[in-house]
Amino acid sequence: MIVRHGTCLCGQVQLTVRGEPVRVGICHCTDCRRESGSAFTYYAIWPSHQLEHAGATAEFRGQHFCPRCGARLFSVDEREAEIKLGILTDAPTGLVPSYELWIKRREPWLRPIDGAAQYEENRS
Repeated sequence: MIVRHGTCLCGQVQLTVRGEPVRVGICHCTDCRRESGSAFTYYAIWPSHQLEHAGATAEFRGQHFCPRCGARLFSVDEREAEIKLGILTDAPTGLVPSYELWIKRREPWLRPIDGAAQYEENRS
């Protein structure tokens, strides 16, 4: 079984996720842009029981982040864990997005990802 590790910028929060993700995506929505400080967010979804984390996190609107360095980390509920893939230790991750959300907000200089489903807003 594949095991991936991640950490926040300062190292106070550590994360382990086991197995392959259910899906990998990119989102260009306004919230993701503001949260990431970038043109999109790159993330993957795993069953929540496959995520383990250590270290104190703070939470805003369901998104967990490091209270010391501010790194955005994950969101989790009883079913799913959404992990920001930029926090994974090994890069490149090899995880290729299978879809893009909110493409109506995608920067015009960004090209669609070959083979990825394209959604004007959220997945149907």
